Amino acid sequence: MPTPETTPSVILFFIDGLGIGDAGDNNPLSSIPNIEPLSVYKGMTDQVFMSGTLVSTDPRLGVEGRPQSASGQTAILTGQNAPQILGFHKQGFPNEKLREVIAKHSIFRKLDELKIGPNVFVNAYTPRFFSSTPRWKSATTCAVEASNLQFRRLPDLVGRKALFHDFTNESLITGGLAVSQFTPNDAAEILAEFTRNYRFILYEHFITDKIGHDMNRERAHLHLPLLAEFIRKTLSRIDLSNATFLLTSDHGNIEDLSIRNHTLNDVPTIVWGRNRNETATRIKDLTDITPAIISLLT
Repeated sequence: MPTPETTPSVILFFIDGLGIGDAGDNNPLSSIPNIEPLSVYKGMTDQVFMSGTLVSTDPRLGVEGRPQSASGQTAILTGQNAPQILGFHKQGFPNEKLREVIAKHSIFRKLDELKIGPNVFVNAYTPRFFSSTPRWKSATTCAVEASNLQFRRLPDLVGRKALFHDFTNESLITGGLAVSQFTPNDAAEILAEFTRNYRFILYEHFITDKIGHDMNRERAHLHLPLLAEFIRKTLSRIDLSNATFLLTSDHGNIEDLSIRNHTLNDVPTIVWGRNRNETATRIKDLTDITPAIISLLT
């Protein structure tokens, strides 16, 4: 039996609202300097920072309208064409039908059934989440609940065994919670460490989508360099001969700050590490992410 350190692992780094748009002033992904590997835009090469392979990935899935978070994330985390199942793109949180799809097809449940693990959703939840009524559940939350996983909480974050969606913890500190501020380097050390003992590692980040909706150019210029540094430092800390790092998104948004709406653009999936090229060729749309991950782990 291989040791945890030599067993292949996969990190799925999910970024909400990251599309491949036209280069120009309205696209911070093309106009902000030194934000590799987030500097993606139409017409660029498919080879990116640290020998990553960029795949232009379809989030529309054959359904009219603008791609949305609930249905796009469900497609990513299940391999099912959620917009087609519904007949429309569902924004916000999954409805009853999407919750049923996730409960049956969650990647975490599939890995449990295949006896592949241990696996982890590294995002920490605050006490407020568990006490709130009604409790709105994202697609990732539903995916975890469909499996045997336990939610990470603030003590895990304090013990450097989890990350918040705001990986710096600035929003938690502003909210009065007693946690330390993390640098991108701190966050990278924590995320990379999971590859030593876990097979599938999921991290979710959605500040980018909020920046897009707010059309907040100033925040984009402050935040994207930090996010890019977090990704770069994580890549530099993992064994890319044994691990695969996938970055993907559910729909476009931040790549066009001239509008508040989601875009119709493809989203980037970037693959680094083990079986990079083979994995990249498998991915055409959001429903291909889960099958690609399972193939890497079996």
